Formats: sequence, C-alpha cells, structure tokens
Amino acid sequence: MPPVKIVEIGPRDGFQSVKEFIPTELKKEAIDRLVAAGIGKIQVTSFVSPKAIPQMRDAREVAEYVTAAYPELEAFALVPNLTGAKLAAAAGIKEIGPVMSLSESHNQANINRTVAQSIEETAKIRQEFPDLKITQDIAVVFGCPFEGRMPVEPLVELIGKIRDLGVRAFTLCDTVGVAYPKQIKAVFEKVRSAFPETEFNAHIHDTRNMGIINSYTAILNGADSVQTAIGGLGGCPFAPGASGNTATEDLAYMLRLEGYDTGLDMEKLVETVVFLRDRIEGNYSGHHAVISAPFPESP
Repeated sequence: MPPVKIVEIGPRDGFQSVKEFIPTELKKEAIDRLVAAGIGKIQVTSFVSPKAIPQMRDAREVAEYVTAAYPELEAFALVPNLTGAKLAAAAGIKEIGPVMSLSESHNQANINRTVAQSIEETAKIRQEFPDLKITQDIAVVFGCPFEGRMPVEPLVELIGKIRDLGVRAFTLCDTVGVAYPKQIKAVFEKVRSAFPETEFNAHIHDTRNMGIINSYTAILNGADSVQTAIGGLGGCPFAPGASGNTATEDLAYMLRLEGYDTGLDMEKLVETVVFLRDRIEGNYSGHHAVISAPFPESP
C-alpha cells in the first residue's frame, strides 16, 4: 500500500473550539508531542482577529516557535484575509489556508462577504505573496446548513476561478459533517477528472459518526491528504452538540490495519490524547484513548 498523508489540524480547528484559553506553553507542548509521534504537517494556528477568536491571540508566538523549532515540519495556518496572510508570513509561515464557502449564505455568515469578494481577497494574497503556498479551503462542499446539499457543478466552477489566480491546492471541507461515502467518491472523482494537476485534500467532520469511512473513501478516490484532529477535538457552530473532527489516532489505527503506511507512532499518538484530555476540557470524539484494554495490531 502507498503511504497516506495525515495532516493534523488539532492545534487550530480543535483548540479554537475550546472556550477557556489554552496556555501558550501547553499549545507548544502539544505540537512537540505531535511531531514526536511522526506528524509531518500541522495546522498550527489561525491568524484571525483576537476579538473574533480569543483562543488564537497567541498565533504569532506559536507560529514563530514552531517554525524555529521544526524547520522541516510543514507548518501552515488558516487566514481569513490579506491581513491574516501578512501576519502569517511575518511569523515565518510558508503555507496558508484562506477560507471561503461554496454557498453564498454560509460565506456571509462565516466571513461576512460574498463569494466573489472572497475570490478577490485570495487574488490579493496571491499577488502580495507570490512565493507563499496557498491551499484554498472551501467550506460546506458537501452540504450547507442554510442551503442543504451542494451540487458538484458550482464547486468545479469555483475551483476553476481560483485556479485562474495561480492557486494549485485545495481542501474540500465537510464543514458540518453531512457527507456520505457515495458523495465523497463522486466529488473527488469529478474534481480529479476536471483538474488532474491539482492538489486536493479532504477535511471531514465526524458529526454523524462517518468521519472515518468518509476520510477512507476520500483516500481511495485520490485525496492527497486527509485532515484530522488529535482526540477528535473540535465542534461545529451550526450543529450544536455535534462532535468535531475525525480523530487522528482512530484513522491512523484503521489505516495501519488496512496495510497503509502512515508513518505515525500509535503509542505516542494515544499518549498525546491522554495528555490533552487531562489538561484541556473540550469536545473529544475519538475512541482510541478510552479503550480499556489493548488489542493486537495485526489481524
């Protein structure tokens, strides 16, 4: 089996769902542990307004620490606009993920602008930072809390417009966790066929307990990476009480038994989950760290 790239997004998507401020040193230690477990790419923070998300007010300190401590790590950050991109670049980040939604209504609710305005913002970032890698996040690809199921044709059209700006990497997000395997397969087949020389990543929420199967389906249908959060830490503002991201350790466990090479140390991953559960109160959806007895790694 070929290697599978698991991208850790807990320090951003997981941590930003936690109400109490997580001490900066604890965030750094969590990232240290993830790197020690073999994670090669981590979304380390988000350069958003501290008024909007107070949890990310130490974004620069975290980013500067990570880029200095781990020069070989693929450390990237979410940015909502050109201002965020400038802050990320100043902190040493070499890859950013601007975010926009496939639906107009979610784009307005999430970042208070039209999709066309978001495209313009990505164009400004591309022009300002020609050497910075831009991986465009597209939210609610599989379903919108306001508009329901999303057809694939508008997605292909949107990707085409962003590619025209010079962007060659995208993350397709199941933002509220409504996707199902047949839909994942159809979407990845369509975008792969339409844009064969483009990077496509999957970001799957586990709201309806389908994060593992949907992530696996994305892998089987050409996803370049899948994004997960340690412990499944996270949450969704449009699905109160729903679980958050697909758990890193659970997906890694399944992939290992299926014969894939993840390059990850399961024992250290589980130790990291226990470490975080003991120190951070949040919405964890992972199962691996609460299993009372070990089970053989091979069938």
